[in-house]
Amino acid sequence: MIMLNDENEGEETLADAHILPATSVGASAAKAIKQYLNLSDNPTASISFRGTVYGYRAPVMAAFSSRGPSLVGPEVIKPDVTAPGVNILAAWTPVTAPSLLRSDNRSVLFNIISGTSMSCPHVSGLAALLKSVHKDWSPAAVKSALMTTSYTVDNRREPISDIGSGFEVATPFAFGSGHVDPERASNPGLIYDITTVDYLNHLCSLKYKSSQIALFAKTNYTCPRNGAAHPGDLNYPSFAVLFKYGTGNAIIAHKRTATNIGNPVSRYRVQVDEPDGVSVIVEPRNLVFGKLGEKQSYEVTFVALGGSPFSSNSSFGSIAWISGRYIVRSPIAVTWN
Repeated sequence: MIMLNDENEGEETLADAHILPATSVGASAAKAIKQYLNLSDNPTASISFRGTVYGYRAPVMAAFSSRGPSLVGPEVIKPDVTAPGVNILAAWTPVTAPSLLRSDNRSVLFNIISGTSMSCPHVSGLAALLKSVHKDWSPAAVKSALMTTSYTVDNRREPISDIGSGFEVATPFAFGSGHVDPERASNPGLIYDITTVDYLNHLCSLKYKSSQIALFAKTNYTCPRNGAAHPGDLNYPSFAVLFKYGTGNAIIAHKRTATNIGNPVSRYRVQVDEPDGVSVIVEPRNLVFGKLGEKQSYEVTFVALGGSPFSSNSSFGSIAWISGRYIVRSPIAVTWN
């Protein structure tokens, strides 16, 4: 059996535990097969096993992967990162058929699975690995290390592509900060830490009521009387900037605080890749640390130069703090509403 993708399904093919001998082909191959069937009076087919094939571009964002921006919290880029999640050899319960069909009587201990259910355990395992090395790290520190050290290029040193957009360059709304890199994450140089109170104040900035916040805090919590900070000031390792469509020279400022966990005495210089349609000003442009655990703060000012430069109403860039072998990178996603 040959399963043919249509144009909407594109070139993405997933391994499934079919009942019948079967294979899947992408939309371009499907089109060629249909043309051959229509033109031939006696169509034939054969299957040849080519062995292990190397050289395909990887990683590539899956078409089924959820996309940002977040509808309920656009002030934070989502997703955070990406990780292996397509055609993963994974443990499987023997009491459930690999195809999930009642008529399937097979019982296996492993199956080929795709989805967030596969990416999530990869990242969870990396988080546990980092915690075993850095026992004093908070959950936010672990997330920061994974995000700021992730990479955005594939095995050909080209930008990671997105099957869901026809192999266009993937954006932070597809992979967040990028693909996780466990070795670099174990020694990120700088981290962006977030306390429980920081998160609660973030909820205050989103106009949550004290009674609602108490459900998260498990205790009574009162928002600061002097008013909560801007939602974008959460000490997150990325920058989501929201402008009103058509506004020129609008200004939004975000603050961040970085903690030194790399070289005790170090100087980091900033490198900015500005999103289209936006000017980005970072002050100060150098962060100087004299010891481990020292914190330094900086402010990023985003200036809209006009309306959205694209029909997609979004543009992307990054801010990276560089010191020797350390590159602490944060993506920028600008959206015009």
